[in-house]
Amino acid sequence: MNSYVVLAGNIGAGKSTLVSMLCERLGWEPYYEPVAENPYLDDFYRDMRA
Repeated sequence: MNSYVVLAGNIGAGKSTLVSMLCERLGWEPYYEPVAENPYLDDFYRDMRA
């Protein structure tokens, strides 16, 4: 049986950092959302204050 842990949150909140730390500590294999398929990133990085 496979088990999964899903982490969700705002852009820039530290999700990738937390996933890296958990995987290193627990010997897990990480899976990250494909960045190219995220329709919100262009708008976010164009005006991060907004």
